[in-house]
Amino acid sequence: MTKKLGILFLTGILFFTSKVYSQDPNFYIFLCFGQSNMEGAARPEDQDKTVDSSFMVLQSVDCPDLGRTKGNWYPAIPPLCRCKTGLSPADYFGRTLVAALPENVRVGVIHVAVAGCKIELFDKDSVKSYSSRQPVWMTRIIEEYGGDPYARLIEMAKLAQKEGVIKGILLHQGESNASDTAWPSKVNKVYNSILKDLDLKAGSVPLLVGEVVNADQKGVAAGANKIMANLPRVIPNSYIISSAGCTAGRDNLHFNAAGYRKLGTRYGVKMLSLLGY
Repeated sequence: MTKKLGILFLTGILFFTSKVYSQDPNFYIFLCFGQSNMEGAARPEDQDKTVDSSFMVLQSVDCPDLGRTKGNWYPAIPPLCRCKTGLSPADYFGRTLVAALPENVRVGVIHVAVAGCKIELFDKDSVKSYSSRQPVWMTRIIEEYGGDPYARLIEMAKLAQKEGVIKGILLHQGESNASDTAWPSKVNKVYNSILKDLDLKAGSVPLLVGEVVNADQKGVAAGANKIMANLPRVIPNSYIISSAGCTAGRDNLHFNAAGYRKLGTRYGVKMLSLLGY
């Protein structure tokens, strides 16, 4: 009996040790979620099609045409979200980080976004009722995430935690809640759910939130930015990323490729400062 207990104890130590050492403290993971501007609505251009090998994406959906399988890491060449999405803020966020961080640091993003969705889609208590009321085109996107985008985000994040350390969360959402003054409290609920489900501490995981297309670009949902400005009062470790001067597409709702590059770079510069660089 004593011998068996000794073997079990030793096995437990070996398992725990291997689990700890499989995590690379120099592999920085970031969660990216939101609606269509986080998906990326601009077609990538030639300059966007090569990327430093230190920047990777954890595939959240199967994309056979891209040779990508859910749950595996790939070079972060757009699209980062789903199989047919475009350039997004996450692209130049990651590129900005790897250009400035030490060579031994890798950056990985987990990318889950649904065009047109309200923040309620990422609320565990409302996802089912909210999804059931949406048009077919949106439910098809939701189904790509197994019917629950929030659950897929957490599933992928737990997988990533086996290899790296979650350093921050990026959100770009608000167009569909443009006049919703309760939006900051709703985001706070989602943020705290993520922290709880991933056993993270608010003080070590900042939330970066990008403004929607700005009034200076005749943004049709620019009023959302005034509501967004209240978020740091609700979530102390949150930061608003300005979209001023980030150019938009013809619909004045989505950024164009140059706008995504500029906005993504601003996300990256802010995160670098929070990381101490």
